[in-house]
Amino acid sequence: MSSDAISERSASAVVERKFQYRQLLFLAYQSLGFLFGDLSLSPLYVYQSIFSGRLKHVQNEDAIFGAFSLIFWTLLIISLLKYALIMLSADDNGEGGVVALYSQLCRSAKLCLLPNHQASDEELSTYRKPGSSNGSIPSSPLKRFIEKHKNTKMALLIFVLLGACMAICVGALMPAISVLSSVEGLKIEAKITNKSMVSCISCVLLIGLFVMQHRGSYKVAFVFPPVIILWLLTIFMIGIYNIIKWNPKVYQALSPYYVYKFFMLTGKDGWTNLGGVFLCVTGTEAMFADLGYYRQTPVRVAFYCIIYPCLVLQYMGQAAFLSKNLSAVPISFYASIPDVLFWPVFVVSALAVIVASQAVIASTFSVVQQCHAFECFPRVKAVHSRRWIPGQTYIPEINWILMIISLAVTFGLGDKNRIGYAYGIAYLILLFVTTCLTSLVIILVWHQSPIIALAFALFFGSIEIIFLSSYCTKIPKGGWIPLVLSAVFMVVMYVWHYGSRKKYLLDMHDKISMRSILGLGPSLGIVRVPGMGLIYTELATGVPASFSHFLTNLPAFYQVVVFVCVKTVPVPCVPHEERYLIGRIGPKSFRMYRCIVRNGYKDVYSHENDFENDLVMSIAEFIQLEAEGSSGNAEGSVDGRMAVVRTSGKFGTRLLMSESSAFEERNNTNLPGALTLTSSKSPTLKRLQAMYEQESPELNTGRRIRFELQNVIYKDPRVKEELMELVEAKRTGAAYVIGHSHVKAKWNSTFIKKFAINLYSFLRKNCRSPAVGLNIPQISLIKVGMNYHV
Repeated sequence: MSSDAISERSASAVVERKFQYRQLLFLAYQSLGFLFGDLSLSPLYVYQSIFSGRLKHVQNEDAIFGAFSLIFWTLLIISLLKYALIMLSADDNGEGGVVALYSQLCRSAKLCLLPNHQASDEELSTYRKPGSSNGSIPSSPLKRFIEKHKNTKMALLIFVLLGACMAICVGALMPAISVLSSVEGLKIEAKITNKSMVSCISCVLLIGLFVMQHRGSYKVAFVFPPVIILWLLTIFMIGIYNIIKWNPKVYQALSPYYVYKFFMLTGKDGWTNLGGVFLCVTGTEAMFADLGYYRQTPVRVAFYCIIYPCLVLQYMGQAAFLSKNLSAVPISFYASIPDVLFWPVFVVSALAVIVASQAVIASTFSVVQQCHAFECFPRVKAVHSRRWIPGQTYIPEINWILMIISLAVTFGLGDKNRIGYAYGIAYLILLFVTTCLTSLVIILVWHQSPIIALAFALFFGSIEIIFLSSYCTKIPKGGWIPLVLSAVFMVVMYVWHYGSRKKYLLDMHDKISMRSILGLGPSLGIVRVPGMGLIYTELATGVPASFSHFLTNLPAFYQVVVFVCVKTVPVPCVPHEERYLIGRIGPKSFRMYRCIVRNGYKDVYSHENDFENDLVMSIAEFIQLEAEGSSGNAEGSVDGRMAVVRTSGKFGTRLLMSESSAFEERNNTNLPGALTLTSSKSPTLKRLQAMYEQESPELNTGRRIRFELQNVIYKDPRVKEELMELVEAKRTGAAYVIGHSHVKAKWNSTFIKKFAINLYSFLRKNCRSPAVGLNIPQISLIKVGMNYHV
């Protein structure tokens, strides 16, 4: 190899390395604004919460140093050791959170309760983590036990839902305590001593927070990282200033000996207020739960290099200040600020609270969306934005529910210590759920020794249980709030899962047999009209009873019939080229197909126009692949074998696609070299369509995708005929048929089952319709009424 080639290769390697470093630093910069806002706000209220209640009278230098020592070691063990070092490695193809842990468990063992699982789902490229072995690994006794007992699977799902419920509670309580703690700074300079006034100001700011989410927080998301960086620099400098000015010996409190001295001084009261220490790590879960927006290395760099040093120095600085100003404990953070800097710091803290709250609320939306993907949350409207924060979701219903809860807690309690009890319990239970699920991941996914998993669970779980035991005394003082809220959310989520599963099983029982379909003949015993009918069903196999119900009441249907099943696979995302499974129902002359759309729990369902175009291209590819591999089987596959057609090397070359306006489409302008197709619509239908388009000008301004069949010679003329019918059906128009279900409990059901089914039916009637979640255009929607007695 010549020296020039070697120098070129080394130069390109240097350029690539610089690009990787630049990208790493940019992601680390972004993560500061969206992952660590909540964690960085904890200095506002930690010391006040520790020295509340009976500990107001136990204030001396050793007690202050002991509190700081507890804070330092809690940050070190939970934030740095558990999350930054271990939990970030427990990702699910880059995604984190309790649902991601559950998804990994579902793939590694048969734990998933999603009903329409297929063996082909396991062939997805994202089904197994990169680098994992697909070879035969001896099954552990724990795995066999869980797979064998259905009740164990259900208990695991309920445990995961408990973590999700606590994450929703965190989304409501975090803005309340952060805003109230920030506004309480006005007590120093503005001399506002009326608690109700502070609560009213906080409520106004909270309303603005949630309205900002509704109006689109992504529009100002570019300022999130600079605000948090400014806040971190502020608390970093204030911490160093207080250490130097008030008590440089505070570094001695890094020794765990001061933890012992703290409990010797405070006794039982120190244990009951231990929950205040835990507030220093609230927000840590975000670096794992929202990992999908970034990567492990940038998050670790941001935490190790910026977040952790700034927080430790800030808490150390507050301890140094309080050791010489014991009376300032109730307002320790703002009291430790030099008078000249009070108002600038107050403004920066208010901005940081807004930024951190927006990120936590957005994280709550993501949790709800993931639970909905696993059929564990009622249908809601999800608005997706890809500007600045790719994949971020906004859910209007959840936004207003969180606002109502946050306002009620702020105005009802009006005390940040009581809100802190509620917030701490919610976050602590969430961390405990994460610890238990990670222990299972160590055994079932990482295939490590049960001893390692047990050591992980005992070490971190025992610490969290100690904190939880101290919170037990705070349940009557506000700690009951997350327990009640999570109980309500849990009932709703479990009932929705239970009802959806019962409805699916009934659909499976009532589906039409293939023998009945074949006995009807190619015309299905009805009039076949031009166009394409997309029949949505939850069944991945068989023909749904809603199709028979439709034909019974209206004995006519479209020439091309496609049964569409949109389902969730327990993976974060499904590559677009692997998303569609295409198959045939019955002989070729029936013109009936099946399309299974596989989405991950983080995927966004595509727009209806994109879906129609992808569907036509996929079916066309399937028809030609089937003809090439049929080996003379003229009637095709009757048993419903499915194929992933988008991975074919010839995909996209079988049909010609072009954009056309409504005017061009009406004039039937064809591409050169393409086969001309005449419309099968009657003149009357054409006039009605023209009149409708004149009344709806927006239909004329949009661009439409038009398909043209390549003018090539096919070995089997029936393949060309089938493709022509498909293209003509798409040009004529597609109609979406979806079941409009009414679910009722059987008369002889037990009281609990009647309550669950009736609640499920109520939720179905009052939540978003399936057409909204599937992005089905209302103008093309046909609903088929179905009654279910379960």
